[in-house]
Amino acid sequence: MDSHNGSIKITEFVIGGFEKIERPMEIGVVIFIVYCLVMLANTLNILFIILDKKLHKPMYLLICNLAAVDMLYSSTSSPTMIGVLLAGVNTISYVACLIQMFTFQVAETMEMFALAVMAFDRLIAISYPLRYHSILTNMRTIALTFFLWVTACGFVTLMPLLVIPLPTCFKRLRYSFCDYPAVVRTSCVNPSYYFNLATIIWFSILFFTFGFICLTYLWILSVVLRSSKNESRKVLSTCLSHLIVVVCYYIPLFVRMVLTRMGLKLTLEERQGLTIGAILGPSLVNPFVYCLRTKEIKIKLFDMLKKVKLIK
Repeated sequence: MDSHNGSIKITEFVIGGFEKIERPMEIGVVIFIVYCLVMLANTLNILFIILDKKLHKPMYLLICNLAAVDMLYSSTSSPTMIGVLLAGVNTISYVACLIQMFTFQVAETMEMFALAVMAFDRLIAISYPLRYHSILTNMRTIALTFFLWVTACGFVTLMPLLVIPLPTCFKRLRYSFCDYPAVVRTSCVNPSYYFNLATIIWFSILFFTFGFICLTYLWILSVVLRSSKNESRKVLSTCLSHLIVVVCYYIPLFVRMVLTRMGLKLTLEERQGLTIGAILGPSLVNPFVYCLRTKEIKIKLFDMLKKVKLIK
């Protein structure tokens, strides 16, 4: 541990992640547009499901949960980045920074949990189609979702508990918003211990959820191999939306969390670009995938568009 003699009392941080980028205004406009689309598309998905009683089923409740997670995930970082790039507001209070760090990590954890529980839903629907509605009721789905949110908050609570006691030596954050690595790097201590501790937690969650998803699809594949061609096509069509979402989320996550720990060198700008893409990309893709790939939601959307045309 380093000496704490140089520590300072912090009331706010300076966000320095965008200081060296070219064309900040253009990047800010792009982030703003994508963020607006994320919020609009996910809000519509939630409203479609809430307002149509026919969609009050476990699978759609899980889609609702994923939409809520995506909105939280994007909202924890995007407004801060938009404020820095478009309005030049590059400071954030200490308390607001800790809240942002906590909510960002909760959203990131819940994204993995949400995708894992959706894989479980598909496993039950395909392996036990006749018992699906008795195994996964709406109340059990809501209870399971609530349990996952509480579990995510429990895991992430460790982060502020580790950060708050640390003496601070720097006001400037290296990254574009308040996440755990950025806040730890402002302290007067050697960050290695705190990074390694966080890595153990995140790797455990990452490999548990991804491993669980892989196992569910191996089970589903075994069902497909025993099914007729028509049934196999239906099964694959049912799972395709979820598979697209899983790939979009986990590939950048593995690059950012695993490959960089294994020696992949990224510049600060590349790391930030990957992080921003990993946050906004899946959050934008998810609602469109489920809207266009899920028959009931697609029909609901087309009916709404038809009504709008008739009114005009």
